[in-house]
Amino acid sequence: MNHSSTAEGAALAVSEKSLASGITGRTDPRAVLAARVEQLYGQMWLGILTTFAIGAIATFELWELRLRELVLFWWGLVLLITAASAGLLYAYRSRRDKEADPEQWLRWLGIAALAAGANWGFAGAVFFPSHTDEQQVFLAFLLTGMTAAGIPVYAASWPIFALYAAGALAPFTYVLATFGNRLFTEIALLVPMFYAINVAIAYRLTQVFHSGYRLRHAYGRLTRDYSVLNQRLERQLVELDEARRQVEASGRKLQLFAERAPIAVLELDANGAITEVNHAAELLFGYAGGELIGRHFSFLVRPEHHDEFKARWKRIAESHASEAGVIRNTRRDGIDLLCEWTVTPLVNREGTIIAVVAQGRDITAQREAERIKKEFTSTLSHELRTPLTSIIGSLQLVNTGIVGDVPPDVSELTVVAERNSQRLLDLINDLLDIEKMESGKLTMAPEVLAIDEVVREAMVLNKAFGERFKVNFEMQSGLPGSEVTADRKRLLQVMTNLLSNAAKFSPEGGAVEIALRENGSNVRVAVQDRGPGIPESFRSRIFGRFAQADSTATRQKGGTGLGLAICKRLVELMHGKIGFEARAGGGTTFWFELPRS
Repeated sequence: MNHSSTAEGAALAVSEKSLASGITGRTDPRAVLAARVEQLYGQMWLGILTTFAIGAIATFELWELRLRELVLFWWGLVLLITAASAGLLYAYRSRRDKEADPEQWLRWLGIAALAAGANWGFAGAVFFPSHTDEQQVFLAFLLTGMTAAGIPVYAASWPIFALYAAGALAPFTYVLATFGNRLFTEIALLVPMFYAINVAIAYRLTQVFHSGYRLRHAYGRLTRDYSVLNQRLERQLVELDEARRQVEASGRKLQLFAERAPIAVLELDANGAITEVNHAAELLFGYAGGELIGRHFSFLVRPEHHDEFKARWKRIAESHASEAGVIRNTRRDGIDLLCEWTVTPLVNREGTIIAVVAQGRDITAQREAERIKKEFTSTLSHELRTPLTSIIGSLQLVNTGIVGDVPPDVSELTVVAERNSQRLLDLINDLLDIEKMESGKLTMAPEVLAIDEVVREAMVLNKAFGERFKVNFEMQSGLPGSEVTADRKRLLQVMTNLLSNAAKFSPEGGAVEIALRENGSNVRVAVQDRGPGIPESFRSRIFGRFAQADSTATRQKGGTGLGLAICKRLVELMHGKIGFEARAGGGTTFWFELPRS
């Protein structure tokens, strides 16, 4: 029985502690204090009326000819303190933002309470010695009653009651203690005990009031929270219903899309077994849907590619990331297909794959067309380069005057013809380089080179090109003795492209600056011009094939749009990197880095 009572008591204590903790978490101490201040100011009018009523009774009892002036002076104090209290009450009621600073209003109320108590204490101290025993008893009863009456008025804040009671009892206690009467002295000793008891009662009442206000504030806030929560739940239910309809509509759209899509769509489980197929997949592989469902996807992959397929499937299962690639598949009739697949796993919140969607299309014909196009481009380029070289050579003989003088108007035409033929030859050479890079036929002959010497050689080789645009090449800083491992011919090709670009876009009379510096374990070569710079919209495409900024000035300067793409690929084949950056004061800096030997 005792154990049961103890357990129940412990459970009740825990429950009360949890309730108190929950209330504390939902209450705002400042709001609770503001409510207590509102209660205190709400009872000020009661204190004012009581002061007038008790003051009138005291005046009737104490009114004597010899004390009239003193009584009138005391009434002056009563009126002054009462008017100040009434003004404070009016100011509090008039302010709309009184909850913004409840501590200040509480301090002013404490001052008013102390003044009211001191007024009654002054009356007791002044009138007590000069009256008869009956009147002294009346005064003692009056002060005791006024002190006790302060408890309900100031119960919401025991410190204010303590100030009020101290103001009322301290002067009276002093008079009793110094009156010279033993009985009064003993009473003076009992007054502090009476004061302490009253303050203790006020303190307990303040705690009760404080708990009540906290509960009221917490429940009010809880009610508001529940109201807001209910409104939010209603909105969420409406949103969920709308979302459900949208999901259903999206599901129907996706199902219709998968069924009518021109590409093959297969749904697989986490193990790779086929669960759903669309009509395009049936046409692609030559199987009916019922024949595909339930079978593992690997049976559509050529046996020699099974290991590659398993490795890709393992990566998807581990990373939960989409993967795209080309797989050789087999049709029902035995024909090989080259298909481009995008495989996307669908993962739930627990991180488990619930399905895998594979989308594929036949690119066999496309790849064959690309192969034929490359062969055609390569053959055509080779066939064009031989006669074009002869044409350029003939035009150069004419323009140099070796075959005799030609009229000025004819010379002008042959110069234009030579220049455009050279541009055409550059385009053909760039196309051949691109084709070799993409087919993997471009061979590199790496060797240890002094980077400073290669850069100076490139400046000499391109000097005539710079003079054509009235631009000089200047070495800003070098690295004598610094060596890199690279293909000399290809490195000169990279430098030629960068120097020619810088010369074309530099202003006449300007200079293209070349700087070499060490950057960690790499050597950086920077080519700086003072041209118009690169448009922001073009910067992401600058190293792409046939990339040229779409401006009149760019078109007038000429170029194939392949130079930077070739530079990027060549630098990467030499294990380096390339980039560009805007130059302070205008222009652009193109740079590439190669590892030091």
